[in-house]
Amino acid sequence: MKLNLKKPLCVFDLETTGISISQDRIIEIAVIKVMPSGEVIEKSNRVNPTIPIPPESTAIHGISNEDVKDKPVFKDLAKDYAKFFEGADLGGFNILKFDVPMLVEEFLRAGVEFDYSRRRIIDAQKIYHLMEKRNLAAALKFYCNKDLTHAHSAAADTQATLDVLLAQVERYENQPVTDNMGKLMGTIQNDMDVLHQLTATDMVDLAGRMIRNNKGEVIFNFGKHKGKVVTQVLKDEPSFYDWMMNSDFALDTKRRLTEIKLSF
Repeated sequence: MKLNLKKPLCVFDLETTGISISQDRIIEIAVIKVMPSGEVIEKSNRVNPTIPIPPESTAIHGISNEDVKDKPVFKDLAKDYAKFFEGADLGGFNILKFDVPMLVEEFLRAGVEFDYSRRRIIDAQKIYHLMEKRNLAAALKFYCNKDLTHAHSAAADTQATLDVLLAQVERYENQPVTDNMGKLMGTIQNDMDVLHQLTATDMVDLAGRMIRNNKGEVIFNFGKHKGKVVTQVLKDEPSFYDWMMNSDFALDTKRRLTEIKLSF
């Protein structure tokens, strides 16, 4: 099938040092430009982000500091990419929430104008979620071939969730589970310890303000210290603990932070 295009469509993806639009940086960009004629032009670059790539990010995309240390910085590539994107609409997966904002931020840092308001933006993830629902009703239909009646009543939703869990274990038992890099995480088993390990091992506090990295270390998951080891931050900046304790964080977060502080 050929896309019906009136202007070029640039489908692109970014790999980055992290997920903060304001603090993180691009380390790889790839673009496939589809012309109305059907011609396809590809362009890609690895990029020196000028800041360290956290190990937990390398674990996801496989790009290390060594891989990009001799690559050009984005500022040196910005004008060339702006020209490549010129006159084209934008396409990608989850680009509305991440890739477009990150790309625009990098263009602004480089002093290059990139007006996305004049372009159509086609997000394949949005279409996916619109057409293939990922709510409880959809799960019940997919796994159990049942319709969810009285949705959002506690009793109906609870029964539906149990039915889905039972069907998931039956369907996937003994099947391997891999992460985004294809690394084996384990296998689905009819064992609550195993299921917990697969679904909640990185959780430290219920609000997700602290998580575990791939080394098992507890790191902050927000703000200026995002990605940093909690104990090291508390040693280097003791006032950060007081700020969190006096701010509007969940009581569970404060309790877990206090436990970590007292542990050293």
